[in-house]
Amino acid sequence: MNIGLIAHDSKKKLMQNFCIAYRGILSRHTLYATGTTGRLIEEASNLPVHKFIAGHLGGEQQLGTLIEQNQMDLIIFLRDPVAPKRHDPDVNRIFHLCDTHNIPLATNLASAELLIKSLDRGELDWREMYR
Repeated sequence: MNIGLIAHDSKKKLMQNFCIAYRGILSRHTLYATGTTGRLIEEASNLPVHKFIAGHLGGEQQLGTLIEQNQMDLIIFLRDPVAPKRHDPDVNRIFHLCDTHNIPLATNLASAELLIKSLDRGELDWREMYR
């Protein structure tokens, strides 16, 4: 399955730790991430990651294009809900596209862990047929 990974600056360390903790599960899937997040994940976990440009420079739009084409199966977007971002329209587009194309989306650690464990148990296999 194709998994998209995005993390706001204040959540990048959390994303690294998440990827280290779930390396065994993530290693069986294709990972996509915005630039800096992808680089940090690779450095911390040794997982191969297809990296887009930095999120604020258009990486979230690049990932959004794959969501729009129904080529993503799961998105984990560890976001900072407190600090406003100047690229919030791109962030909101990710949420809209996931809702439109019925793609599971986690926006915090609790929901990310639920989805990754569901993925491991085969509970997201329906995405294969949905594509």
